[in-house]
Amino acid sequence: MRRSTLTVTAVALLITCAAIAGWKLTRPATLPKNVTTAVPVKVITVSMEDVPRFVTGIGSVLSLQSVVIRPQVDGVLTRVLVKEGQQVKTGELLATLDDRSIRASLEQTRAQLAQSKAQLDVAQLDLKRYRQLTEDNGISRQTFDQQQALVRQLAATAQGNEASINAAQVQLSYTQIRSPVTGRVGIRNVDEGNFMRVSDAEGLFSVTQIDPIAVEFSLPQQMLPTLQGLVAAHSAAAVKAYQGDGATNGLLLGEGTLSLIDNQVSATTGTIRAKAQFKNPGEQLWPGQLVTVKIQTGIELNSLKVPPQVVQRGIDQHFVYRVTANNKVEVVPVKVLYQDSEQTLISGPQAGDVLVSDGQSRLRPGSTVEVVTAPAPEVASVPVELAR
Repeated sequence: MRRSTLTVTAVALLITCAAIAGWKLTRPATLPKNVTTAVPVKVITVSMEDVPRFVTGIGSVLSLQSVVIRPQVDGVLTRVLVKEGQQVKTGELLATLDDRSIRASLEQTRAQLAQSKAQLDVAQLDLKRYRQLTEDNGISRQTFDQQQALVRQLAATAQGNEASINAAQVQLSYTQIRSPVTGRVGIRNVDEGNFMRVSDAEGLFSVTQIDPIAVEFSLPQQMLPTLQGLVAAHSAAAVKAYQGDGATNGLLLGEGTLSLIDNQVSATTGTIRAKAQFKNPGEQLWPGQLVTVKIQTGIELNSLKVPPQVVQRGIDQHFVYRVTANNKVEVVPVKVLYQDSEQTLISGPQAGDVLVSDGQSRLRPGSTVEVVTAPAPEVASVPVELAR
């Protein structure tokens, strides 16, 4: 019995020792009491420079001239001389209508004019004879007056025939459909052989001017004084059109100038419409396209420019984290003078100050930082020392 008790006691001691040894090997590492953890951050150096100010808005591309080609006389469409999508110039022949009936009417009117002129010539000769006979009392004054009236009547008839000829020539010219503007031909709606009427709601096709082109956009009514100043300036304000948001990922489509602002503010939206004109030789701007418009409204001289993410918003003010010489951070209150998606102009720091641009969420006043070039990780690494 005594030997069994000793055996159980020995086994229990061995298990206890093994448990203590395992706990020492697997227990969590302990931090040294006086070790300070440096927070990795990215920084920028503030510089003083002249910074342009911009305002952005959403605009729609508009053609300066867009014309629906419709006939001015009724007739059968005999030929279409241009292709869809073709570039045409002002006055270029686009299509023709059947002109046979108009030509026949024109020839008939010319014949009537010739007849009227022949009758007028005879009447004028008779009038000349009657005048001599009247002087010799060979005919009555009444006969002379009647002949004189006949001459005027035939002259008026000839003049009317000439007017009819001019009208017929105009009608004949309408059978040749020419482009009133320089631009690009749209999709054709009518094929050759169809009878076209002046009253048709749908035209043959449209011709739309692409270069130059305009962009119409709206801005808040608070921008009205600024826009008025830009329009009244001697040099036209520069306007850029982007595909996208106009920031770093926006594709620049064209550079133009501000041309006009609307004559009234929209009472419904509280915005003012404006228009800019662009040279568009590469045809990157297309009618109906939505673009982001960016206008330079001025230049801030000797300004402190920082990326937007540098400025933090506090309870009652904006602030930045400034890195001191001993790699600690301090809070510096700032005043935001101007801000957009790409830049923020501030006052408060000094030129040459080093400000934190990434990693602010783990900072407190007096925190020690480590400047890194890669983006700061979400969780800082903690140095540990295993207990021996």
